[in-house]
Amino acid sequence: MFADAAPAGLIGLHDAVFSEYSPLSANAELARRLLSPLTAAQLPQILARSEKGLSEQPINLAEERFLLYVPASAPARGYALLVFVAPFEKPLLPHGWAAVLDRYGVIFVSAARSGNEANPLARREPLALLAAYNVMRRYAVDPERVYVGGFSGGSRVALRLALGYPDVFHGALLNAGGDPIGDAATALPPADLLRQFQQSTRLVYVTGDADSERRAMDAQSIHSLRQWCVFDIDTQVTRRTGHEIATPAALERALHALQNPRRPDAAKLEACRSSNETQLTQQLDAVRSFIAAGKRTDAQKLLHEIDTRFGGMAAPRSLELARQ
Repeated sequence: MFADAAPAGLIGLHDAVFSEYSPLSANAELARRLLSPLTAAQLPQILARSEKGLSEQPINLAEERFLLYVPASAPARGYALLVFVAPFEKPLLPHGWAAVLDRYGVIFVSAARSGNEANPLARREPLALLAAYNVMRRYAVDPERVYVGGFSGGSRVALRLALGYPDVFHGALLNAGGDPIGDAATALPPADLLRQFQQSTRLVYVTGDADSERRAMDAQSIHSLRQWCVFDIDTQVTRRTGHEIATPAALERALHALQNPRRPDAAKLEACRSSNETQLTQQLDAVRSFIAAGKRTDAQKLLHEIDTRFGGMAAPRSLELARQ
């Protein structure tokens, strides 16, 4: 048991070891979903130059430990699941959260050695995916109520996971941390996954009223999400709170919001998607014009800008142009 994870004797708390791997946590799949297409395409050449091969899975589960809390009673439709990415090395169940998890029938799982110092793509993201996969294999979990969350730097990782894996996580609890999407740090996933994220993912931002820096980050993140046609967003400000993990009352409000999504207006969503697709097509056409005119430098520069901004939304068209 992790010594400072929770009060001694808390029912349902375990130091868990998992053993099953998912194809969704494989290196190639992580790159496809979480990196831009041009960056992902360059990985084999980069690894070849460094004389390192790309292993199938980035994680050796035999070396990993997870903090797992399971409520005593399972809801009739199965447990909900919250995979939590912490900013520190030792996972913990925050004080007072267990009672809320019990009321909502939510399993909580968090990986060890997955703090802000750990590499997101090599550790934090695959650990969260493997935690979700193994818990769902062991327990009766409602797949429609699987969520990813995090605090501070972990919240930023949680947003990346929600964006890249909307077929796994149907909501995200973003506690005091958020980033814009559609840039070098948070690439858009392939078009089919982006559409699923827009259509069916619920995002809940929970931030203290005195945490001015993160509230400003939240505002930028939400503005970016709306530009990319993501509208099911709930914002909650906790009074008399700074940069600290959500209180039990804030967790309860967040879980209620996650379990009551609001599907976006179909016409508004389609108009937004159409506008972004038009912009993308215009820029790809400009790259083709540069190539036809022999302006290779201009074509490469614009193509990399497209790859950064539109990510997987531009593939496979961006990859075909890169080959030219």
